[in-house]
Amino acid sequence: MSQVDSADADRTIDVRQIEGAPFDDIMAELDALEPGETLLLQSSFEPEPLYDVLSQRGFAHETEQVEPNLFHVEIRHA
Repeated sequence: MSQVDSADADRTIDVRQIEGAPFDDIMAELDALEPGETLLLQSSFEPEPLYDVLSQRGFAHETEQVEPNLFHVEIRHA
């Protein structure tokens, strides 16, 4: 797995900063993601339930645990 870096992402969403469930915010970012662009999702836990949604919507992802409570998920069109 390559290192996921926020400097390489075209867009970033830090779901740790969102009050309540971040699903709608994540979907809005995915809808805005152009082909060839990368979205970096930052989370305090590995968002495993999101992976099936990403796959169903035609996205690929790579996940890296950066710190004990910080995961980076790089998302792009498959």
